[in-house]
Amino acid sequence: LILINFMSIYSSPLLVKPDFSRPEYLTVTPHSAGWEHLSFSVIRLEKGESWQFDTAENELALTILGGSLDVRSNRGIWKCIGSRADVFHGMPTTLYLSRNTQFTVLAAYGGVEFACGWAAASRDYPARLVQPQEVQVELRGGENASRQINQMILPGFPCDRLVVVEVYTPSGNWSSYPPHKHDERKVAADGSLIEADLEEIYFYKFSAPEGFAYQRCYTANGQVDELILAQHNHLVLSPQGYHPVVTAPGYDAYYLNYLAGSDQSLASTDDPRYTWVKETWKGKDPRLPLVNLAMNNLPRSEK
Repeated sequence: LILINFMSIYSSPLLVKPDFSRPEYLTVTPHSAGWEHLSFSVIRLEKGESWQFDTAENELALTILGGSLDVRSNRGIWKCIGSRADVFHGMPTTLYLSRNTQFTVLAAYGGVEFACGWAAASRDYPARLVQPQEVQVELRGGENASRQINQMILPGFPCDRLVVVEVYTPSGNWSSYPPHKHDERKVAADGSLIEADLEEIYFYKFSAPEGFAYQRCYTANGQVDELILAQHNHLVLSPQGYHPVVTAPGYDAYYLNYLAGSDQSLASTDDPRYTWVKETWKGKDPRLPLVNLAMNNLPRSEK
């Protein structure tokens, strides 16, 4: 009885839960996360409402989770961007904005939900809208560790630090598997990057609101070993260590990843105890892809 009571009140410091009493219902800062670079917010607006922000010394990426919106800024105006009803009905729209950008998001066409992630930058780059048809799709893994990766801001994108992708995991499958980490910068003898030191956000949604996943976050030395119950609209911080995920049978999982750190990179290292499983994969899960461009049914954007 004592153990059950302890488990019911324990909450991992890596788990951030939503607060729907305000439009900006999830917020992470370097101070709250205990790391150096990455900030993140999720905002939900009703029709006619707006949200304002100044990037200051940061670069920022805005990913529309559902609905269409207008953005007015000192870098440009984008009207009616976003063409999926929610994350399970189409491909994303992402707007990249550089330092010293003042902008307003307006929910001009109905309710809208979007995420913003930002990190300090040392250079300026042009604002860029990544349309749904530009998003690259990768089917990664194999067997019951298959998943879909939608790639919006990848290494090589003209920005300073940010990387942004979203991941779809069919019900019952594993994801971010074999476990990998990116918490120390390692360079090979030829100068190529083996592993980057990156902070990472996992923001979750499920194909039905009662869905859930478990995410383990652990280090090889055992100093960190957390098993986290991630539910609809929950966020998990990944500051260090390996971080695999498994989603419940019957519920497809979505998570949005924002990363920032030592390099604009996704260089990572597998847990050597589990990497052998890659050799056993003979094919991908036939349910993939879970989303595609044909599902986008809201009005297309114009600049």
